[in-house]
Amino acid sequence: MKGFYGKLLTIDITNQSFEEEAIEEEVFEKYLGVKGLGAYLLNKYNPPQVPALAPENNLIFCTGPTAGSSVWGSSRYGVFTKSPLTGFFSESYSGGKVPEAIDAAGYDAIVINGQSKTPVVLSIEPGKVVFNNADDLWGKDTFETEALIKEKFGNEKPGAQKSNKQDKKFKKTGIVAIGPAAENKVSFGIIQNDNWHCAGRTGAGTVMASKMIKGILFQGSEKRKYHDEKALKSFVKHITEMGKGHPAVTAYKSMGTSQMVKVLNANKAFPTQYWSKGYFDKWENISAEALHTQCDVTPTGCLKCFMTCGRQTTILRGRHKGMTLEGPEYETIYAFGGLCMVDSIEEIAFFHVLCDRLGMDTITAGNLCAFSIEAAKRGKIDLDIDYGDVEGIEKLIHMIAKRQGVGDVLAHGIKHAAKEWDLEDIAVHAKGLEPAGYDPRVLKGMGLAYGVSDRGACHLRGTFYKPELTGMSPLDVLKGKAELLIDFEDRLTIFDTMVLCRFFRDFYTWEELAVMIRSLTGVKSDKASLQEKAGNIAREIRKFNVQEGLTSDDDRLSEGLFNKLTDTGAELTHEEYETMLAEYYELRGWTL
Repeated sequence: MKGFYGKLLTIDITNQSFEEEAIEEEVFEKYLGVKGLGAYLLNKYNPPQVPALAPENNLIFCTGPTAGSSVWGSSRYGVFTKSPLTGFFSESYSGGKVPEAIDAAGYDAIVINGQSKTPVVLSIEPGKVVFNNADDLWGKDTFETEALIKEKFGNEKPGAQKSNKQDKKFKKTGIVAIGPAAENKVSFGIIQNDNWHCAGRTGAGTVMASKMIKGILFQGSEKRKYHDEKALKSFVKHITEMGKGHPAVTAYKSMGTSQMVKVLNANKAFPTQYWSKGYFDKWENISAEALHTQCDVTPTGCLKCFMTCGRQTTILRGRHKGMTLEGPEYETIYAFGGLCMVDSIEEIAFFHVLCDRLGMDTITAGNLCAFSIEAAKRGKIDLDIDYGDVEGIEKLIHMIAKRQGVGDVLAHGIKHAAKEWDLEDIAVHAKGLEPAGYDPRVLKGMGLAYGVSDRGACHLRGTFYKPELTGMSPLDVLKGKAELLIDFEDRLTIFDTMVLCRFFRDFYTWEELAVMIRSLTGVKSDKASLQEKAGNIAREIRKFNVQEGLTSDDDRLSEGLFNKLTDTGAELTHEEYETMLAEYYELRGWTL
């Protein structure tokens, strides 16, 4: 089958060895690529019930058929493992430039097993893995680590004697790295690349740290062979034309994801004051308009992307004047701005940089900071902190990364902290993962999406806020939400097999995906056959999760999301949720 290398690289960190294996074509026929391949390999190689930080838990990097192609929105990789935060299936995706370098190493998947005795940096290239000592990098933040790996081990290191042949050999180079939080076994450590891009959720970085891998340098110039280059070129041109003047493209180029602050507050679905309110009365101070008028902002994007949703930002005033970053994104703004009630876009940008440097997920970190504020106000913990207290929040972030005081409790995630502090009645999560900034007491379909997502309360597996906010799925009509959610989930599962950016969901319909896949792989498909493959992947992941202890109760939301919003009275009742869940299970063919 075209579009695949048909090759797997397995790395034994313990013995510092590696080998190449063939991947049978039947695997690609059944699962297509990245997400399905990652789930298949986890089931194949992971021992049942293995602790997430045990050497036997595999860390898997995958790239898909679109990698290295001209397809818009395709510069992405996926990483898969068992989550140290949830104990279930962990998937996370990242963009930037690095995905092309990972792919250029020439493998569909890289499976890493074992644990090194001392810190290492892996250098991976076609047919070769080098285990470099990294004692001097342990403890460095993610930005420092990326720069030092490039300097010490990359083709571009100062003083390196390079031949023209070597220069040609490594056309693409990229680095992924972890930070101190992951090293300290904070359960939501990230894997970072290109400084500002992260495989951010569910703690894949912490698994990488448990193997004593500080970073990975990918190098190569391998390219996939495609079925019909002419048809692929025509397809890309067609999508280019669709993008010209498209409202979604215009919106993302002009305001990025920060535009959602206004949208969610207008719908009274902006989680505020640790999920007790749906509206932040100072939202304008942290809006897209505030970001773009108070800071120096330039749109930026990943390779092969005309969305340019990223924001290259320089802070112009206050205690962080002169600081530069890419961001902050909506999810970071909601987590620290809404939940923690910080009304300064500059301070939120600082928290974004701080979490990235320390190597921790901003959504989880912001949720835990707000949860701690609420715990302190209720007298559950002895911590001098309050809503809007930027110095207190900054201190708490460091405490989490260093596992100091209450930070040691928070490092285990929301389920652990809620139980320790007797606050399970207000804790907000699904499967131990905190939701993104879309309140399910207003966007009730998002509640279902959070609950049934394989990795926990995830907004990206279904992006169901899109049909609810646009009226495609009326807010007050429960019937039909499950059916539409499954359609979104299945199509976006195909996105994750290729891999494709979520923001191209308006462009890559079922029909467009079929054309794309045909030109890349030669496989003829339609909506029904692609849904069948999505179903194969869903069952493979479900198999893994059930093996790790998943029950139907894990597909339900935590109690905190069934409390009424105190400002608007909006509510998601248990009965409403059970109605949607039952419909979802019936359509999936599962049993409660």
